[in-house]
Amino acid sequence: MDDMDEINIVPLVDVMLVLLTIVLTTATFVVNGRIPVDLAKASAAAPAQPAPLVLTLTQHQALYLNDEPVSDLAEALKAYAVSTNVVVRADGSIALAVFVELVDKVKALGYTQVSLEVKRQ
Repeated sequence: MDDMDEINIVPLVDVMLVLLTIVLTTATFVVNGRIPVDLAKASAAAPAQPAPLVLTLTQHQALYLNDEPVSDLAEALKAYAVSTNVVVRADGSIALAVFVELVDKVKALGYTQVSLEVKRQ
């Protein structure tokens, strides 16, 4: 019965060190927000996605499209394809009904990819 006098914890320590290395490496990628990659070049690469349209609604309900004042939303959006991503930035003090009304107007014009930009706490 003297065969089980002690437990060998070296394999357990080895496994824990490997897991710690994986966690720390992954945490570095999460903090940076992206993994740095030097992309290869190709002659027939797909075109880059166009920048999204940014609609900004201020506290005083002034509307801007890509930092330019807008008086007529339909007229301002007419120059852009309906497949374009639209990002709505609204002041936090704006009533929800005003924001929903703006999103409804954008969707009524045929834009289906509408999202809201918020600040991470």
